[in-house]
Amino acid sequence: MPTALLSIEEARAAVASSCVPLPAEPVALEDAARRVLAEDVRAGADVPTFDNSAMDGFAVRSDASSGPLWIVDESRAGRPASRPLGAGEAIRISTGAALPAGADAVAPLERVREAGEQVTLTEAVAAGQHVRHAGEDLRAGAVALLAGTVLGAGELGVAAATGAGALSCARRPRVAILCTGDELRPPGSPLEPGQIHNSNGPMLAALATQEGAEVVAVETVRDTRAETEAALAAALAEADVAIVSGGVSVGPHDHVKPALEALGVVQRFWRVDLQPGKPTWFGARDDRLVFGLPGNPVSSFVTFALFARPALRALQGAPALPAPERAALTEDVPRRARTQALRVRLDAADGTLRATPTGAQGSHVTASLLGADALAFVAGGEGVAAAGGQVPVERL
Repeated sequence: MPTALLSIEEARAAVASSCVPLPAEPVALEDAARRVLAEDVRAGADVPTFDNSAMDGFAVRSDASSGPLWIVDESRAGRPASRPLGAGEAIRISTGAALPAGADAVAPLERVREAGEQVTLTEAVAAGQHVRHAGEDLRAGAVALLAGTVLGAGELGVAAATGAGALSCARRPRVAILCTGDELRPPGSPLEPGQIHNSNGPMLAALATQEGAEVVAVETVRDTRAETEAALAAALAEADVAIVSGGVSVGPHDHVKPALEALGVVQRFWRVDLQPGKPTWFGARDDRLVFGLPGNPVSSFVTFALFARPALRALQGAPALPAPERAALTEDVPRRARTQALRVRLDAADGTLRATPTGAQGSHVTASLLGADALAFVAGGEGVAAAGGQVPVERL
C-alpha cells in the first residue's frame, strides 16, 4: 500500500469516509447530558400551555376603572383561581400562575394600593401587560431541538419543557485504548531505570470521554507480537473504536501494523504530513475503526484531536468541527520539512485574533499542552513563518 505522506485534509477525509453513524437508543432525560440527539424534538403542546402571570400582583381587566376592585380569589402556581374574573373585581396572582378567565392583564404589586379586601390600581394597565401567553415559547408541534444537537443544560431544559421524558440519542461510541511499550508503568508507581509513567492512557481516555465516548478499556500492552495481537483482537471484539498509542512505526519492536493486518483490519493510510504525528495510522474492519497514534504524548494528543476527535463526533451524528480560523503569530516560527501543529494560546485583546506558542514544541514536551487553546498550522518549507503572519488555527 502506498506510504507517501498524506496531507492533514486527505487523512481527515479518509477517516470521515469510514464513519457510519451508530444506531439510536432511548435515553432518560436525566441521563442525556452531553449525548447527541438522533431525532428532532418537537413540542407536544404549547409552551407554556396556558396564559400565566409574569409578575406577582393582581389579575385584572384592562378596562378596569380607577376605583377600588374587590379581591375575590387567588391564583397560585399550580392552583388556579376557582372562578372567572368579573367586572369590578381583581384576583390575587403569583408569578407563573394561570391567568383567570375574564382577565387580560396583571397589575404588579408595586402598582397597586391594598386596603382590606379591596385593591386600587395606581396606574392603568394595557391588555396583555405582564402576561405570558400560551405558546409564546413554543407552539405545539414546533421543532424545539434538531437532530445532531449536543445536549447541554439549556437543551435539556427545553426538552423537558416540551414534555419529553426520554430522548432518542445516538449510542455512545465504545472506545478501547491500548498503550504499547515495555517501558510503561502505571501513574504513581515507582520507576526503574529506563521506565516511564504511562501518561497517554489517562490523557486519551479523558479526550475520548470529552467527545462523548464510553471508554471500555485502558490497557498497557507489552512489546511482543503475541500480546499485541491478543489485545487488539479483544479491543476489536468489544469496542467501536480502538486507539493504540505507540508501535506504529518501523522499528523491530513495532508490532501494531502486522498484528492489525493479521486481524483483517484494512489500512486506509499511514504517515501524514504532520509534525508531531507523522507515523499516524488509520484503518477499519467492517464498522470497527482503528487509530494507531504515535507514542510520544504530544503526538498522541495532536493526532487524537485531528483524526479521532472528528471520528467520534461523526459516529454520534454531531456537527462537524468548525472550519479553521485565521490568527496572527506573535513570534517567528522556524519552518520544518512537514506541516507543524503548534500548541498555542489565543487572544484578541486588540481585536485581532493572535496565536502565541505555549513554549517548546517538541513531541515529548507535555508542558506544551498546558493552557493550549488551539492548534496553529505552519506549512512546511524553508525560512520562518514571521510574527504577524496569518496561519490557520483550530480550537481544542
